[in-house]
Amino acid sequence: MAISLAKGQKVDLTKTNPGLSKILIGLGWDIKRYDGGDAFDLDASAFLLGANGKVPSDDEFIFYNQPKHKSGGVEYMGDNRTGEGEGDDEQIKVDLAKVPEEVQKIDFTVTIHEAEARKQNFGQVENAFIRVVDETNNKELIRYDLGEDFSIETAIVVGELYRHSGEWKFNAIGDGFSGGLAALGKNFGVNI
Repeated sequence: MAISLAKGQKVDLTKTNPGLSKILIGLGWDIKRYDGGDAFDLDASAFLLGANGKVPSDDEFIFYNQPKHKSGGVEYMGDNRTGEGEGDDEQIKVDLAKVPEEVQKIDFTVTIHEAEARKQNFGQVENAFIRVVDETNNKELIRYDLGEDFSIETAIVVGELYRHSGEWKFNAIGDGFSGGLAALGKNFGVNI
């Protein structure tokens, strides 16, 4: 049974799951009733961060235009432009054994594409979640349901994997940003 987390909770990932290497990060959401004319297009991405909390280069930003890290350790699995249907809307695969040593954290984010132009924000999104799945047996290990604490935000840092004493842990973050992908990029040191 998966461990269900609340915002700010941290949990061990590899210590309690010896030999775990290949995981799937599933992100999902639904759109509330919305009477605007534009469809919502939410996008997942991953930032591979050094000890300083910044990307060493723009190559450590994984998203729809750069779907695979050069190490093969992180891969974005494709853009779902509607978010319709059950289950994960977008997925990112992580092979912990291939993630370079200098990467201390991997932050998983969701942004609303063209949010300002379309007058959209996360106050119009519900049932958002992130889950961590053991790819070898499809077992859900961790789940964090974000709740509906957002209003004007257009980008969210949903959760992060991080190294601690030779093991990988997961942190349920749930922090929102205004300014979409550009604001996230600036926060993590990416030129967008």
